[in-house]
Formats: sequence, C-alpha cells, structure tokens
Amino acid sequence: MNNSTVRFHPYQRYASKTNTEPTAPLPNLTIGLQPTPLKRSKETPQICKVDKYIILERSGGGNLHRAINTETHKELSCKIIEVNLFRETLSPVFHLTSHEGINRVVEILVSDSYAYVFFEKSFGDLHSYVRTKRRLKEEEASKIFSQIASVVSHCHTSGVVLRDLKLRKFVFQNEERTKVKLEGLDDACLLDGNNDTLEDKHGCPAYVSPEILQSTGGYSGKAADIWSLGVMLYTMVVGRYPFHDSEPTALFSKIRRGNFTIPDTVSSKAKCLIRSMMRRDPNERLTAAEILEHPWFNSTFPINSPCRVDQKIPDQTVPDLTTDDNTSFFL
Repeated sequence: MNNSTVRFHPYQRYASKTNTEPTAPLPNLTIGLQPTPLKRSKETPQICKVDKYIILERSGGGNLHRAINTETHKELSCKIIEVNLFRETLSPVFHLTSHEGINRVVEILVSDSYAYVFFEKSFGDLHSYVRTKRRLKEEEASKIFSQIASVVSHCHTSGVVLRDLKLRKFVFQNEERTKVKLEGLDDACLLDGNNDTLEDKHGCPAYVSPEILQSTGGYSGKAADIWSLGVMLYTMVVGRYPFHDSEPTALFSKIRRGNFTIPDTVSSKAKCLIRSMMRRDPNERLTAAEILEHPWFNSTFPINSPCRVDQKIPDQTVPDLTTDDNTSFFL
C-alpha cells in the first residue's frame, strides 16, 4: 500500500506526490493515495473498505454514504466523487473560510478512480424533519432559519453563490435537532469578482426563482438564492410549498406570476420577511445580511396551536423525497 500523502490546492491542476507550497491558506487536510477498492454499483452501493474506513449504504435520500472509522469506531458521512472531478467539486469548500454552519471536511482519500471525502456525521435533513412535523412553530423556525441565513450570508460575502438551495441541503448537527449545517457545496458557484450574473439554468422546480425561468438573459445568483430562502421559510412555517402543481408547465407559470398566499396562522412579521425575500423583482429582495437584521428573529412568539391541515388538498404538506426535489432541471 502506498502511504504517501500530498497537500492539495483546489486550483492546482495536478497534485504531485511531494509536498507542495499552497498559494492560499488551506484546511489542515491530507490526501492519502490508496488502491482503488472493488468496483461500486451506482444502483446498489456495495459495502467496501477504504483504508481505515468502512463505507456503508447511503444515508437518508441524499448522496452521502455512512462510513465507520475502524480505529475510533466513529461514524462519519462520505461523499464519493470521480477522481477527475473532485478538484472542481471541492473548489468552493476550500475557497470559503470555516463556518460552523457548513459541513466540515474531516479527511480526503484518493484512489486511481475515486476521491472519498469524509464529513462529520449528521442527524437527518431538514426536509424530512418538516415533513414529519407537518410545519414548525415560528419560535423553532426562527432559530433554525437564522442559522441558514447566516450560512448564505457568509457564502455571498465570500463570493460563493449556492444555487439549488432547498430544505434537503441542510442537515442537523446534533440529535436534539436544534443546530443545522449546509451538507455540501456541490452546486455552489465561485464568482469572478463582484459580478454575480449567472447564465446557466440550475435549480429545483419548487424553489426556482421567476427570473431563472426566463428564456434568455442572465440573472443575479445571489438574488436567486434569496428567493429560494423565501420558499424554504414559507415551507417551514406553512407546511407546504408556496407554488405547487403536478405539471411542470403549470408550476412554472405560477412561479413566473409570483402570486402566492400566506395563511393567517403565520405572524405578520414572518409574512413580511417571506414577502421581502420572494419579490418578483430581484432588485427588491433583501440581501442575506439584511435578512439577519429582520425583527422577526427578535419576536416574542406566542404558544401556537397545531396547524389545521385540509387532507382534501393534495399539496398541503411537504412531499416526500421520491416526488419532491431529488431531481434538478435545466441541467
């Protein structure tokens, strides 16, 4: 077994087998060069051993596998990336400074075919949590959403647009499910300077902003992220998406019009925040930093009674992962 290690810089075209001097500060990570394990099946992931880790089945409905450190018996999460793609995939991870709300990379192991990226363990995703509880009381929602907005603000300030923001992208850091973190930066885009104009159409249908659905022209990546945040908060406190239809064409038509209603069970301050994020004109939306200053987060929340859900309306609850947001569009 080859036990040599190498420091990796994400903008370096090729990593050598000798130590390299990075041109920018890097996380304290080493990349071990390991033999390629048995071939994996994309449809039915097989259990395999990579160095000191045993790779198990995927966790939840996401793209991370469970992994066990055979030396410490600690459970982690593992993302498996084709070796020729992992430098580009991890560029946003290395670009950002550390933030408690972004999943921390513990170790990276590289074989001839794959890169195995190990993250700290999580305790379920936010989408499944909201679906189980039907909706969140505003006091709980405000504590969770402030953490989400803090992550987005950190990324935007650092020149990273997240794209494809949705509830499932955030996972819990603790068993009590009070602290969340962004699971990964797979869909994130590094900006070139202060210009956040994007041309590609990328996102999840339920969370996509109206301007992305235009046939031509670029759009503000940061403003599109803010719209998605509005959809996330709406879904957390209402228990369903603001726009929903089984037919994509009809769904996109509703989003383009931008007309949605907020039930009276939602407080006036929460309504104000949601509407401030989901304005049709991207220039009128709050920035991520401004979201954190909204008075809703300092509200004194009453004891809410459970939300009444009309079972006759099929779109009143958050759909499960098999029909919701596990596929993107315009890719």
